[in-house]
Amino acid sequence: MNNATKPRTARTPRHPAQTPVVVPAMALYQQVKDFISRKIQEGTWRAGDRLPSEHELVAQFGISRMTVNRALRELMEQGRIVRVAGVGSFVAEDKPQSTLLQIANLASEIRQRGHDYRCDMLSVERVSATLEVAAALDLRMGASVFHSLCLHRENGVPVQLEDRYVSPQQAPEFIAQDFSHIPPSEYLIRNAPFDQVEHVVDAVLPTPEQAAWLEMPATEPCLQLTRRTWSRTVPVTLVRCLHPATRYRLGSRFRTDGNTVIG
Repeated sequence: MNNATKPRTARTPRHPAQTPVVVPAMALYQQVKDFISRKIQEGTWRAGDRLPSEHELVAQFGISRMTVNRALRELMEQGRIVRVAGVGSFVAEDKPQSTLLQIANLASEIRQRGHDYRCDMLSVERVSATLEVAAALDLRMGASVFHSLCLHRENGVPVQLEDRYVSPQQAPEFIAQDFSHIPPSEYLIRNAPFDQVEHVVDAVLPTPEQAAWLEMPATEPCLQLTRRTWSRTVPVTLVRCLHPATRYRLGSRFRTDGNTVIG
């Protein structure tokens, strides 16, 4: 029987070897950060409490002092702890920090801290643009613009009063939205994407009305973040975010190439 007439032997199909899924181990410094953050979040360590020393953390985790130092340094940069040279590290006051170089999702920031978020819509209306608003949004004075006013709360405490003007040309459906489900800022990011942003921060005293909304004395200072955004050089929104200085802070960490460091 030649090769041409030989019956072929059925072969058992070969299955490719399954590659086991390898879950990377958490970085050692991140383990220390998570341990400290969890103790703070649970309330085991409260504002002003002293943390274990670097030496104690080295012994507890069996890692190098350099690794522990990195964990503590990053926690300090994130505002979770304060470090006093020659004394030690302490739990920082609960004063959340929001980034300046990005438009952050405040609701997500608050929930990531394990806290309750709520947005109280105070008003949504169509108004005539003042000279200042018209100039900011590149409109004529008296032109129709959308105006919204809302109060952001963290665990029931007011942390930001948001006073916003929106160009109807860039977000025509803004006024028709139900902002009980999605805050104005998040709606605009989804529906009127920006490609330029400008931030200016001022220290101001609140008006009596603003102080009442923020549940704070009118004699205490606030940080006011004024933001403008553009889409293809056309202004989208002008917003002023007022933060009680004793409850909130604004800041960013960035590399020399201009990119924000997230962490």
